[in-house]
Amino acid sequence: MTAPELTLLYDGACPLCRREVEILSRRDGGRGAIRFVDIDDPLYDPAAFQGISYREAMGRVHGITADGRVLCDLAVFQEAYRQVGLGWIYAPIDWPVIGPLAQVVYRLWARLRLRITGRPDLDTLCAGREGAACRTTVAAR
Repeated sequence: MTAPELTLLYDGACPLCRREVEILSRRDGGRGAIRFVDIDDPLYDPAAFQGISYREAMGRVHGITADGRVLCDLAVFQEAYRQVGLGWIYAPIDWPVIGPLAQVVYRLWARLRLRITGRPDLDTLCAGREGAACRTTVAAR
């Protein structure tokens, strides 16, 4: 099996995140263009994924391309949808006015996601994890 074009780190305990993964997975149709990694899995190992800690991955979506580049925020969705033939959906984030506005909306969503989905805050989630998994070890991306 060839390496996936994108490894998408997602929160498997988030109902909205799981739905997005289901849509992308179904659209991928078993080709394996996208590998989905549940960061909420207790066995999630940041060292295996460019050092992206649980805390970082829970704070904003991350993806890793086949050549090792780390993508964050809407760029992850843009690449994921491109991989499944639906790139046009996220194409407007490259447009001058829509792109910056979409980034602001995404950052707000990322900040409120846990509260909106009825989950504990990030500090509480991290309290139940081993220290290294929640430490931010990589420079801001």
